[in-house]
Amino acid sequence: MEQQQRHPLLEVRGNKAPSRLPLPGGRLKRGPDQMENALEPEKKRIRGLGAVTKIVTSHPRAPPLTTVPQTQGQIAAQKVPKKTGPRCSTATTTVSKSKKPVAAVPAQKPDISAVPPTVGGKKPSKRPAWDLKGQLGDLNVELKRYRERTQTLDQENQQLRAQLKEAQQQATALGEERRTLKEELAEVQAQAEQGQQELGNLSARVLELEERLGTQEGLVQELQKEQLALQEERRELAARLEEQERRLQASEVALSSSQAEVASLRQKTAAQGTLLAERGERLHGLEMERRRLHNQLQELKGNIRVFCRVRPVLSGEPTPPPGLLLFPAGPGGPSDPPTRLSLSRSDERRGTLNGAPAPTTRHDFSFDRVFPPGSGQEEVFEEIAMLVQSALDGYPVCIFAYGQTGSGKTFTMEGGPGGDPQVEGLIPRALRHLFSVAQELGGQGWTYRFVASYVEIYNETVRDLLAIGARKGQGSECKIRRAGPGSEELTVTNARYVPVSCEKEVEALLHLARQNRAVACTAQNERSSRSHSVFQLQITGEHTGRSLQCGAPLNLVDLAGSERLDSGLALGAEERERLRETQAINSSLSTLGLVIMALSNKESHVPYRNSKLTYLLQNSLGGSAKMLMFVNISPLEENVSESLNSLRFASKVNQCVIGTAQANRK
Repeated sequence: MEQQQRHPLLEVRGNKAPSRLPLPGGRLKRGPDQMENALEPEKKRIRGLGAVTKIVTSHPRAPPLTTVPQTQGQIAAQKVPKKTGPRCSTATTTVSKSKKPVAAVPAQKPDISAVPPTVGGKKPSKRPAWDLKGQLGDLNVELKRYRERTQTLDQENQQLRAQLKEAQQQATALGEERRTLKEELAEVQAQAEQGQQELGNLSARVLELEERLGTQEGLVQELQKEQLALQEERRELAARLEEQERRLQASEVALSSSQAEVASLRQKTAAQGTLLAERGERLHGLEMERRRLHNQLQELKGNIRVFCRVRPVLSGEPTPPPGLLLFPAGPGGPSDPPTRLSLSRSDERRGTLNGAPAPTTRHDFSFDRVFPPGSGQEEVFEEIAMLVQSALDGYPVCIFAYGQTGSGKTFTMEGGPGGDPQVEGLIPRALRHLFSVAQELGGQGWTYRFVASYVEIYNETVRDLLAIGARKGQGSECKIRRAGPGSEELTVTNARYVPVSCEKEVEALLHLARQNRAVACTAQNERSSRSHSVFQLQITGEHTGRSLQCGAPLNLVDLAGSERLDSGLALGAEERERLRETQAINSSLSTLGLVIMALSNKESHVPYRNSKLTYLLQNSLGGSAKMLMFVNISPLEENVSESLNSLRFASKVNQCVIGTAQANRK
């Protein structure tokens, strides 16, 4: 009911919630002040029933409410609402234009018949006291009139109450609408403030965007310039691309021809690879055949060979008499290398009583090769070079230098002082030859490793000639032991084993060994070697492609001087020490001869342990070993006895024959 009486509302849409404002007559808009004035009658209270009730509308053309005239009865009844309810007063209510105006109560005309007549315009005179009937009639008339008036006032009162209630409802609705409008107004104001803030932000953003726009315009100009440059570069690149494409086409043509050529070369390479493999197999077979034939040749020459070398007469020494040493020509004539030697000796014990010279006894010896005094170091090494190479093939090789003191053993093995290449000994020449051959075999897939050691045996005591530093002064004795349980290889404890790969390293080792070797002055030589020196080179070869391995030692031994005990005999403690040295030397040399004889006779027991020398060299003396002995003699007449003893010992060794050698291969 209340909603039907309300004016239509105009929806005002904002950023958040819609606002509804009354639009009277569809033309005029009412502001907040007018709304406040429209609600002002709600504050007024009706003072009484006789008060004039005004219903004011916002519409200027609405008809005003009719004022009900007051009568004496109404005046009398004005005091009634004060008793019936609190604040029962009529308020002047402002109704919006959309409300219909309250219908005015029509004014009733006074009842003329009920009013006493007047005379001359004056009220009728009061009935006399005795006219009770007349007074009663007047009272009845007046009572009736008052009842009618009361009934009329009750109706008016009910109408006013209805109007008041309706006005109050309208006031309540308007109050609610006022509060809603205030909230909407506050929301609109907040939205307006937010809009202002956003407007400010947008203005700042616009300024920023304008600045960025200016920057972007500058960048655009630069990019346009760069684009022009890139377009120019693109044209250049396009031209270069065309040129490259032409070159590429030419290259493709050349590539096609090259591919055809490569295919042809691959076929040739495959054929050559096959041929190379076949030749490799053939080369390997030839190498194995070479080793076999080389070993067979060495065996034909003898697994025990003896060379005799006569040193030249040194300056300051007497010239030997003619015919003392003769070198008969070989079986093929003077062109063949000499293999025989004749030593002439006069036997003083067979001299005549008349003082005639004693007869001369001639001793003839035959060896595998004899080197006269004029033979050089190079000629001597050429004769043993093939034997040295057998060590690379896996055969143990042992070369001795035997003879009396001063016969040239050390010169033969190590060479002369000063580093002159013409007088280099067998040790440096043999290692140079091994390094060269090993490098050649490297082209066939072989790799070799060389480890050198150098010891001396002095008075049956083994000493390391390569000791350096603190070990050099200790003089601790080295022991000969097997390399491991069940191993046949022998090693020297406390001795240095030095890997070598070039000649300079070998020269340094030889120089160090010369300084450490025990030498002494004897009656036979001013500086005589009083110990056996043993240079050992352990060679290990491997062919990884064929899973072949070989290993063998090369022993180059410079034996001590082999003079008789009484040759340098002298009195004193030092001389007696020299005699003990000579006894130890001759004992070890005798043991060496016994070992060679036992091997030649194939005896069950070979006395290797009777001497440190033979015990150390036992793996290089028998079985698969190859042995060569140089017997060095002096050309002087005074040394004929010692030379004859050396030649006889060497001749016995030369008569020995050891079984066929077998290479140490895995």
